[in-house]
Order: sequence, then structure tokens, then C-alpha cells
Amino acid sequence: MWNQDKVKEVIQSDKVVIFGKGSRFEPMCGFTAKAIRIMDQYLADYTVVNIFDDENIRPSLVAVSGWPTTPQLFINGELIGGSDIMEELAKTGELKNKLTAAKAL
Repeated sequence: MWNQDKVKEVIQSDKVVIFGKGSRFEPMCGFTAKAIRIMDQYLADYTVVNIFDDENIRPSLVAVSGWPTTPQLFINGELIGGSDIMEELAKTGELKNKLTAAKAL
């Protein structure tokens, strides 16, 4: 069962995590699909947590991050933002820099 501690554990233990609607290979919303497409350009392996897998994931995630919407990208425990922010960071090269700094690339 998901709670705030489990959300924190996943965020801290995995270098790159996207919390979104659906799975990596079956996203269930356009924003999650966009976030996954962006991350797929950089990494072959990263974590995607489907917030629909447990009714407690989303409220626990929001309590931890303070961010009300999904998807949410975390790199090395830091909330980066959603798909629009990811897109902007990808355009400027900052997303690649963050992934490199996290030793995820």
C-alpha cells in the first residue's frame, strides 16, 4: 500500500522517476505520454509509477511534492515538474544537464 513514506522511498532510491497516469508502455493521458516520449529520448531505463495502481499514490505524492498535477518528474529526488516543464528543459538542454549531473546518462 502506498503512503508518503513509500513515495519518498521511490523518489530517493530511483535516479529518474515519473509519476503519471498509466504505464511507460501504456500511458493513459496525453501529458504522461508526452513526458515518457521526452524521457525516452534520453534514457532506456527509468521508473514510471502509475498513479492508478493504488488509490493512495496520488494523494501521497501531492503531500510529498506539493505539486497538484501529474505527471511529475523527479531526478535524484528533486521535483523537476510536469511534461510542459520537461519540454522546455529539453529544448534548452537543461534536462540533459540535470540527467548528466545525476549520473543517469
